[in-house]
Amino acid sequence: MVNQNEQVVTKVPSVFSIIGRELKKDKWALASTIILTSIILFIFIFNIYIRMTDLYASYHQVDILNRFLLPGEDGFLLGTDSGGHSVFGWLMMGAANSLLIALGVTTITVVVGTIIGLVLAYYGGLVDDLAMRAIDFLSIIPYLMIIIVFVSLVKNYDVFTFILILSSFAWIATARLVRSKALSEARRDYVLASKTMGTSDLEIMLKGILPNIGSIVIVEATLTLAFNMGVEVSLSYLGFGLPSGTPSLGTLLAYARDADLMVHKMYIWLPAALLVLIMTLCINYIGQAMRRALDAKQRL
Repeated sequence: MVNQNEQVVTKVPSVFSIIGRELKKDKWALASTIILTSIILFIFIFNIYIRMTDLYASYHQVDILNRFLLPGEDGFLLGTDSGGHSVFGWLMMGAANSLLIALGVTTITVVVGTIIGLVLAYYGGLVDDLAMRAIDFLSIIPYLMIIIVFVSLVKNYDVFTFILILSSFAWIATARLVRSKALSEARRDYVLASKTMGTSDLEIMLKGILPNIGSIVIVEATLTLAFNMGVEVSLSYLGFGLPSGTPSLGTLLAYARDADLMVHKMYIWLPAALLVLIMTLCINYIGQAMRRALDAKQRL
């Protein structure tokens, strides 16, 4: 006989448990997670290793006597490029630089966009109207062209400066998304009750509203990571990315602009193209699985 006074407590699973369950169900997303994690670990372990040895300096040295060696020739796993650089070494260093830039830009844009979106949704009114008109204006500007102008004007920039230039307009999409999701949260009863109890606005935004839209921000950050990597590779391919002499996946892809190298020396640019394709697909598969997990969390 069931006790009538007994209360049934239903525990809502956490976001991470739902994401883990979704990854187990989606074999492509699970395989993508394993592949992407393995690639990233190998890239950064390799870069840490070469910086602790003399390989890092040797990979940057120009050796015209070893130009355009075939893969496997003279101990070069993927051959050499026009400067005699090891294609494998530049591939690993370029992948690390592209990942670090994409992670840096994504971190800055997600943090800035989330803060701006929360503030606009929470306060609303005239502040929200004026800021959204400015954001709408910035969103129609072809920011890639603006970035190219900035890169052309700034001389002797480094990786950190390049990250700041890429982040200057990339936060707009995140701010619009966070604002649209936080608008409904800012009008809920728990927010009004917190205001009545004298809770500070900052605490309400960070401890009340942000946790309820945090899963949306995580999904947005995951998908934005792949986009930012594509932007960096594209700019480096066009010659407006990292400074000359700094390895990047786009730098290796730029060899494909030469018709002879594109057809007869595919071993120089093809590994970089395949690596970009694999990492981008893996990130997108993971992001789609996280989005489905978010929908399941909202239904619960």
